[in-house]
Amino acid sequence: MTRTEDEIAGLVLAAGGGRRLGGQPKALLAHRGRPLVEHAVGTLRAAGCERVHVVLGARSAEVRRRAELPGCALVDNPYWEQGMGSSLRAGLDSLAGTGARAALVLLVDQPGVSAEAVARVRAAYRDEGALVSATYDGVRGHPVLLGAAHWDSVAASATGDRGARAYLRAHEGAITLVECGDVARAYDIDTEADLGHLE
Repeated sequence: MTRTEDEIAGLVLAAGGGRRLGGQPKALLAHRGRPLVEHAVGTLRAAGCERVHVVLGARSAEVRRRAELPGCALVDNPYWEQGMGSSLRAGLDSLAGTGARAALVLLVDQPGVSAEAVARVRAAYRDEGALVSATYDGVRGHPVLLGAAHWDSVAASATGDRGARAYLRAHEGAITLVECGDVARAYDIDTEADLGHLE
């Protein structure tokens, strides 16, 4: 394992309960015959992330039972109903002390984000002060790479469904932007209509 592979950990936020999807946990939505959470982990691994932490919430016991996630650190977020911010905090907290110097954050409900897009963002990592974001036709999206120097401040500002958004907005000038619109699509699976994106 190279130094960079060891330093950059993949972090999947997969705790959502799918409120607008009739209460189907997003992690368990079927995509290409397997749960969506497996797809997200596979995308990070294909992009070179050896270490992957997965934050679970809604029906976490069922996700653990049905999804095959070998080698992943599974992190339970008991506060998942408070929104994505609580999952980001739980994920970053789980990486403390692991030797990881950056977290590459991917949302479970964005299967259109390709391994190539993730690899591009990952390749922009320089040190633990890094802030990197994919953009789609110039609009910031996921994945986002958060250097460890920012984790405490990101966690402190992560509330509700905002995740790192407020922190990134406040540090706009420090973000390395990586255009990914040519290799990925950044749609979310949020509503019944969005299910058409799944295969």
